[in-house]
Amino acid sequence: MSSESPQGERQPTTDQQAVGDVPKNIVRHPVLHADKLSKKVTSGERSLTILHDLSLSVAAGESVAILGKSGAGKSTLLGLLAGLDTPSDGELTLFGHALSRLDEDGRAALRAGRVGFVFQNFQLLPTLSALENVMLPLELSPRAGETQTAAHWLARVGLGERVEHLPKQLSGGEQQRVAVARAFVTDPELVFADEPTGNLDPDTGAQIIDLLFSLNREAGTTLILVTHDHALARRCDRCLRLDHGRLEAFVPKDTLNEEGNQ
Repeated sequence: MSSESPQGERQPTTDQQAVGDVPKNIVRHPVLHADKLSKKVTSGERSLTILHDLSLSVAAGESVAILGKSGAGKSTLLGLLAGLDTPSDGELTLFGHALSRLDEDGRAALRAGRVGFVFQNFQLLPTLSALENVMLPLELSPRAGETQTAAHWLARVGLGERVEHLPKQLSGGEQQRVAVARAFVTDPELVFADEPTGNLDPDTGAQIIDLLFSLNREAGTTLILVTHDHALARRCDRCLRLDHGRLEAFVPKDTLNEEGNQ
C-alpha cells in the first residue's frame, strides 16, 4: 500500500509484487496492458535488442514512474506504450483495443482526445501562439472545443496573459506550461510525460512537477512518466526501473533516498 510521508507526499508501493502487476490497493480496470513487449533494431548486419519481454498493467487513475538513466530505453518504451511506435514482439492493449490490429491512422484515432503528451523539448509549433498550440488537440479530437477552452487551460497554468505569445517569446518553464495545458485540454484519460523537467532548472522543474501532479489529481487522469529524476518519481503511486532494456520490480523509497537524483 502507498503511504504518506511526514510532508504529506505520497510514496510508492514497496511490497514485492511482480513488476507488471497493478498494486493490490488499485482495483480499477486497466487502461493499458503490455504483454512481453520487445523492441529490436538493426544496424548493418547487427541486431540490437533495446527492450526485452516487458509486461506492465496500468490502472485507471494510477500514476506510474519509469526510472532509468540516459540510454536505458525509456523514451522507446514510452513510444511503444503510446502506440507511436510498434514493438518487434509482444502485444499492447490500450483502452481495451489491441494495437496490433490497428494501423497508424487507427492508433491515432484511438488516442485522439483520450491521450495527452508532455515532452522534454516541449514540442510546440514555433509559428503558432501559445493559444493556438493548446488548441491543436481540440481540433484533432472528436470532442472539439472552443477557443475559450484553450484560453481557460492557459489561465489554469498561469499564462492567461500570454495567449498571443510565440514559443520564442516564452521562457523554458513557460513553454512547458503551455505543453502541460495542451496535454490536459481535451480532458484526457491518459497522459504520457517524457522527462518533463529535463530541460528546466531545478526551481522551474519543481514548479512544473507541482503543476503536473495538481492538474492530474484534479482530473483523475492516468499518468505514465519516464524520468531519471527520483524526486519526480517519488510523487507517483508506483515506481519501476528500466535497466538494460528490462523492467525491474518496485523501487523502494529507501533506495531512492540513498541513490539521490541521478
